[in-house]
This record gives sequence, structure tokens and C-alpha cells, in this order.
Amino acid sequence: MSDSRFEPTRGYFAIGAERVSKSLNLGNLMRSAHAFGAAFTFTVGAAYSALEAYADTSRSAQHLPHYDWRTVGDMVFPRGCILVGVELLDDAVELPRFHHPARAAYVLGPEKGSLSPELLARCDVTLKIPTRFCVNVAVAGAIVMYDRAISRRPMTRLPGPYAGRSK
Repeated sequence: MSDSRFEPTRGYFAIGAERVSKSLNLGNLMRSAHAFGAAFTFTVGAAYSALEAYADTSRSAQHLPHYDWRTVGDMVFPRGCILVGVELLDDAVELPRFHHPARAAYVLGPEKGSLSPELLARCDVTLKIPTRFCVNVAVAGAIVMYDRAISRRPMTRLPGPYAGRSK
């Protein structure tokens, strides 16, 4: 069943991770990407075991493309696609203030580390989830995808007695 609340009006997005080593994390990320309507998923330099993605119970690889790039130099995105690094950096844009590009690929770092300097150099922009410390890669991905979904949909007025009320 399709839910129009999560269907983008224009554009697309993809999500992936660099050097992911846990297949459960990748599986959860891929399942969430499928649920939120990603155009594709990807990994960069992933451990072989991560490619098994056991937690992907939606079998997203049967429904959307997955690209497995060995190196940052191997990455190829569609023309006009903005590469967004998701990293807890001082100079990154905080997610609540971030304007999601119409065409974006979000990339997250590994479970016990950060995005490589080479990949950060390829990113057009970096964003951070305002937390006290890093969260699980699959959780971070789901937060970013949810934020994209709610920020890119038209706002609706509340029905009935709540319409037009303010405190």
C-alpha cells in the first residue's frame, strides 16, 4: 500500500555508507531506504559480509538498484546529484536547518569511524544530526530520510477544531 505522505513531488534521493562492516546495519539501512522511496542504495569500500544485508527483510535489492563501489574514485552519480555527507562535524549544517536538495545522495560513515577525508572532499555539503554523540548508522540514515520526507511534502491544515488555532 502506498502512502502519499512519503512520495516526493519532485527529485529523487539515494543513501549509502562508506566502509560499513555489519550486515545487519546495512540491511536495516537498505530496508529503510526502500520504505522511504529511495531511488537506489550504495556502499563504498564495504566489507564483504556487509553485502549480505540479512536484516533487509523487504528484499530491497530486488526492487531498487544497489551499487557497490570499491573506492571513492569509483563512485558515479547522475548529473546534478548533490552528494551529502552525514557526519558529526563542527562545521556541518544541523539537520533541522538543512534544505534537502531535490536530487541528493546521502552518505554515512562506518560503524566505528568517520567518513574518510577522500569522501568528505567529494561531498558537496555535510550535515549533522544534532546529538551528543554518534548514533547507529542505520538509525542515522532513517532520521535523515524521515526528515527529507517530511520537509519536502506540502503542509496540510489540521481538520476540525484544530484548524487555525494558535497558542
